[in-house]
Amino acid sequence: MGGPRRRSTIPLTDQAFPADAACPPEDRLSPHDSLPLIGEAAPDFQARSTMGVVTLSDYRGRWVLLLSHPADFTPVCTSEFVAVAKQIGRFRALGCEVVALSVDSLFAHIAWSLSIEEKFGVAVDFPIVEDVSLAISRAFGMVHPKAATTATIRAAFVIDPDGIIQAIQYYPMAVGRSVGELLRLIAGLQAAQDGTCSVPADWQAGDPVLAPPPLLLDEARHRRAPAEGGDWYFTPAGAPAARGRKGRR
Repeated sequence: MGGPRRRSTIPLTDQAFPADAACPPEDRLSPHDSLPLIGEAAPDFQARSTMGVVTLSDYRGRWVLLLSHPADFTPVCTSEFVAVAKQIGRFRALGCEVVALSVDSLFAHIAWSLSIEEKFGVAVDFPIVEDVSLAISRAFGMVHPKAATTATIRAAFVIDPDGIIQAIQYYPMAVGRSVGELLRLIAGLQAAQDGTCSVPADWQAGDPVLAPPPLLLDEARHRRAPAEGGDWYFTPAGAPAARGRKGRR
């Protein structure tokens, strides 16, 4: 009862047809009535991509960064894909696979990938999923009718190895995402995943983390004057108070 909400798989369909033929505009633009939230299971799907059929649940055991973009062959989206492609090794070093998605057709994705490789000298070595029917986009809440008529917004979902959504980012069409921040976000989630610490603002991998806040008055008193700065509610991990918390019974 208290576990993450599971969702049925969105099946693979023949997506080689115009989006307008898949569903009428008034239905296509209606908001999804049950959008996935942080802590919930990511909606599973199976769809064609530039690297073959992708089934999201096949990535269980690995972190996944699911990126949606408004359209192929657009300037901001191209800048993002070039940036992600250049840093794909850093994502994989974190045990994270990148999966991209838009409502463009598979053939548009292939042509755009080839153009990026030719014009910018970098291979798009991660799958770009087609979603001309908008089934996946609507399940993830990637279509915001007031932002654009048919395009998916710039969304990023970080999904953990158990298939649970751990972070969601939304960006407007006119502003590109920071690849450095996406990498920082994934590393921070991994550092804090066991619940024994959290990461502060502007944290980078290797920086000090923060101990969880105390839940008992005696523990708060113990942390009142940490040797490394802060206070009872703000204790860098490794300070005496943080070590004391680990030693409590």
